[in-house]
Amino acid sequence: MLLRQMHARVSHSLPDPCQAEDSRPSATCALKEGLSPCHLLTVRVIRMKNVRQADMLSQTDCFVSLWLPTASQKKLRTRTISNCPNPEWNESFNFQIQSRVKNVLELSVCDEDTVTPDDHLLTVLYDLTKLCFRKKTHVKFPLNPQGMEELEVEFLLEESPSPPETLVTNGVLVSRQVSCLEVHAQSRRRRKREKMKDLLVMVNESFENTQRVRPCLEPCCPTSACFQTAACFHYPKYFQSQVHVEVPKSHWSCGLCCRSRKKGPISQPLDCLSDGQVMTLPVGESYELHMKSTPCPETLDVRLGFSLCPAELEFLQKRKVVVAKALKQVLQLEEDLQEDEVPLIAIMATGGGTRSMTSMYGHLLGLQKLNLLDCASYITGLSGATWTMATLYRDPDWSSKNLEPAIFEARRHVVKDKLPSLFPDQLRKFQEELRQRSQEGYRVTFTDFWGLLIETCLGDERNECKLSDQRAALSCGQNPLPIYLTINVKDDVSNQDFREWFEFSPYEVGLQKYGAFIPSELFGSEFFMGRLVKRIPESRICYMLGLWSSIFSLNLLDAWNLSHTSEEFFHRWTREKVQDIEDEPILPEIPKCDANILETTVVIPGSWLSNSFREILTHRSFVSEFHNFLSGLQLHTNYLQNGQFSRWKDTVLDGFPNQLTESANHLCLLDTAFFVNSSYPPLLRPERKADLIIHLNYCAGSQTKASAQPPS
Repeated sequence: MLLRQMHARVSHSLPDPCQAEDSRPSATCALKEGLSPCHLLTVRVIRMKNVRQADMLSQTDCFVSLWLPTASQKKLRTRTISNCPNPEWNESFNFQIQSRVKNVLELSVCDEDTVTPDDHLLTVLYDLTKLCFRKKTHVKFPLNPQGMEELEVEFLLEESPSPPETLVTNGVLVSRQVSCLEVHAQSRRRRKREKMKDLLVMVNESFENTQRVRPCLEPCCPTSACFQTAACFHYPKYFQSQVHVEVPKSHWSCGLCCRSRKKGPISQPLDCLSDGQVMTLPVGESYELHMKSTPCPETLDVRLGFSLCPAELEFLQKRKVVVAKALKQVLQLEEDLQEDEVPLIAIMATGGGTRSMTSMYGHLLGLQKLNLLDCASYITGLSGATWTMATLYRDPDWSSKNLEPAIFEARRHVVKDKLPSLFPDQLRKFQEELRQRSQEGYRVTFTDFWGLLIETCLGDERNECKLSDQRAALSCGQNPLPIYLTINVKDDVSNQDFREWFEFSPYEVGLQKYGAFIPSELFGSEFFMGRLVKRIPESRICYMLGLWSSIFSLNLLDAWNLSHTSEEFFHRWTREKVQDIEDEPILPEIPKCDANILETTVVIPGSWLSNSFREILTHRSFVSEFHNFLSGLQLHTNYLQNGQFSRWKDTVLDGFPNQLTESANHLCLLDTAFFVNSSYPPLLRPERKADLIIHLNYCAGSQTKASAQPPS
């Protein structure tokens, strides 16, 4: 866990030759930034002085690893210098970077061990926005001023020979150009009784990473339709990707023994492959690989923008007619309301399991009898309140019908015997359901079982409805728009340190913090750099109910927060030590505006004891995991200055771009009620322009305790 402890003074300057951009207000929709050049970055790790001793009996066997995830997921490293307190490497490493994204280089100092895992001594986080273009920047990082420990590194930022790339951004997230590599394998010859073997093809930096490719036996022209059955790899065009092909083992007999021989993998850089060009790569003596790279469409499947989606805007126009008519009747107006006179009224419900489910039925019935239900344009809920909402929206005209039969049905399910839901025959049905869900491509967790259990406890039969099916209840503006709320967290981090609102509606699901949304039917599918690469069938609504009310997703540290007012003790023992430092440039600096520069930070990991303690406290055994539709996207260089980037004041990871959601493989979603038992965030989005919010509170305990206390 990271925590900034002090403010430091940064003495470097901005290097962006194409910086004339973000003086404008934050965009409310995705826009094409045009052509933006890439740059070549050379990092020379020179030396280190007074390296701290990791082992008690010997000096440190020191090496430095470099990781720049916006340029490559591969970690590079220097050679190891053994038993030396002042190692000198003088090694250079090259990266191709895009200046429009936030590039933070991680320099990790490690002690190599032959038997045990390498010791991680510290990591320096350096914002490359500080570099001067076309000028060498020689930097000394004071790692431990008391012990005179320092790391000396030289940076050089130059033009890249690669052509500029087209970016799509909303001012917070950036989508870069993606290419699709089609790979077709062909057998050159076929011996009798020879069993065909798959080639293992890997494209580093690609979404698919590794695939098995079955060679084709029939002769095939590389330019013909043979690519229709080819394996596809999606990779960022301006990453330095390579294709690696592993040759199958070949066997031959020699006397009475049988030996096997395995040739090393064959590699080929992809930057020399032009769009549409077919390249043939010989693989051993028996195979050849035909490769063709084509650009992916620039149109994204992820909507980057902070505005409301067109479907929701259309719904609001239709709903205004219903609301205006209802208000005229309730307020006994003589004239019709004009369009700009119709207020936007929302109903907000809290969580609370069965208590909130039953109470919400009663509140909605009361609003219906007062003719106020037709005055609302939104209904938001979380946890148990979503059980009521999902049940009602199975009927496209529920709000115009008497709710008393629905309440009677809910009462029947609440009081019925729940034990049959756990009988062996029912559990076998659950097992088969979960097996099928896993085959579809979902990561099955205990939350999915919880969703099936909710379905059997609150219904009589299997419910085939999905979230997107609720659009039928909105087609004419006849019902309020439902919005379901959860939070996105990290598996190894407390909710106090990292949390992000995640909203679901029948139209879209997404993170308002980043301005990124996808159609609700695509939730759970796999995306890369904003493009849909693998569609997975939409989940049934029962799985969504399990997610929205996932009461089992807390870790021990979250449970401590619920029962105590402070977690200072645990943070002291579970967080890594982090401090900002003053990097000392040896060369003269060029004064520029540095509003978007992050402080240079040193992260010192905790001991094995504190790391074990943290893992126990922060591990979530039953959290819901879904494929991250932000995968591959990168943060804009000015994302922290964008007014639309909404964040909590007390979270600590927003200033560490390499650790935010766009870098995660999966979303970890859990019930919001355990942290903030309120569903107001979607209604406070300025784009929704809510005028009045009716708050339905189902929290446990007294609802009037605060007002009943006499003033002190």
